Amino acid sequence: MLDLFIGCDEGMDVRVVESRIDQLRAFVETADYAGYDPYDALNSPVLRVLCSPSRWMRLACTQCLKRSPLNLRKVLAVKKGHNPKGIGLFLWGYARLYAVERRPEYCERIEYLLDLLETLKSKGYSGACWGYNFGWQNWRTWTPAYTPTIVNSAFIGHALLDTYVLGGVGRALDMAVEIKEFICRDLKRHEEEDRLCFSYTPLEELYVHNANLLGASLLIRLYRLCGDPRLEALALASLRYALHYQREDGAWHYGQMKRMDYVDSFHTGFNLQALQFFMAEGYGAYCQQQYDLGLAYYVDHFFLPDGAAKYYDDRVFPIDIHSLCQAVVVLCHARADRRAVCARVLGWMLENMWDPKGYFYFRKGRYCVNKICYMRWSQAWALHALTACLLAQWPDLPKDAGPCAEREEHRESQGRSATGRQREGGRALQRRAIVPPVGAG
Repeated sequence: MLDLFIGCDEGMDVRVVESRIDQLRAFVETADYAGYDPYDALNSPVLRVLCSPSRWMRLACTQCLKRSPLNLRKVLAVKKGHNPKGIGLFLWGYARLYAVERRPEYCERIEYLLDLLETLKSKGYSGACWGYNFGWQNWRTWTPAYTPTIVNSAFIGHALLDTYVLGGVGRALDMAVEIKEFICRDLKRHEEEDRLCFSYTPLEELYVHNANLLGASLLIRLYRLCGDPRLEALALASLRYALHYQREDGAWHYGQMKRMDYVDSFHTGFNLQALQFFMAEGYGAYCQQQYDLGLAYYVDHFFLPDGAAKYYDDRVFPIDIHSLCQAVVVLCHARADRRAVCARVLGWMLENMWDPKGYFYFRKGRYCVNKICYMRWSQAWALHALTACLLAQWPDLPKDAGPCAEREEHRESQGRSATGRQREGGRALQRRAIVPPVGAG
């Protein structure tokens, strides 16, 4: 398919990446994309009963099970499940694979994952939205299972848009467009002058930078498709909020609220990825300088010389698969010196986090490696990263949408609704926008 990977000077052959993608696909397909999650402790009926009186007990149980190198979930009767965010990331991966190689089996997987996302939608909101398949406790509040979040809905929205762009699947576009009503109508807002920050969920006033920016980046893409000026205004106000609170050295705290004054790797990566979407849509004048500053901090503070990706900016361990994967996603489109970092990160990830059984480990600590297989946190993110890297090797994508579009036309001819003018008007723009412009990093 391809001869060399971007890091050829680092000795990485793209065939290694392709081989890992094939093995990982076989693993997750056999599992039907269902599995455990680091934060699913309270899916245990045993722990729910024991922890029900106290938020601190719920938080402690969640953290203990997450940090344990032994997987106790079978003992605690935690069942494997479909995580909506994980399904969205898998969808994103198959859309990229289809863009690289027009194989009918990828179309079948895309349709199956779209069906899953339809069934996993959170009910009772103004637009399409998704949460987690488990309830979770933070230091402030309890969030029930399937409570929609802006992060999940934004990631799934980007996956849906790229499924339309790369595969011509109009059904995916219809689902993505519906998300704008959830963001615009259901989420709370923290407003400051001409800036705003969207809440993490509709239930509480929890405001964090990566969530706000991810939602804004989806709105700006939807604006370029739909032309709704409300979306541009909200997206730019959210962008101004994030840039206003960026530190002078380029870093972002997790948020501006109590106990959020830390800087971690993958949430910083989410911020940078969101800014890449803004720049790809023509808004570089608003954020290019701040993006460059943020990317410099990211590269200078989160990566060891051998490619290991730190979780926090002030300590080495843990080295988490999430941090590695998000680094690959962000850096695979950057300029040459940044791509060399991407190659080292990917090489370290394939060397140290891969299990011969066909999946990726959770994290590496100072003294041991946690080898538990987590479907969303590890496998979905790994497929997302590996396919993003693979797609980045193709400067020009095929113009023909191929079998996926033909299947969609047949579906619509049987009565499915369409938004034809939006699709025809937005397609060329979105295809160009899929890869950030040269010089974006």
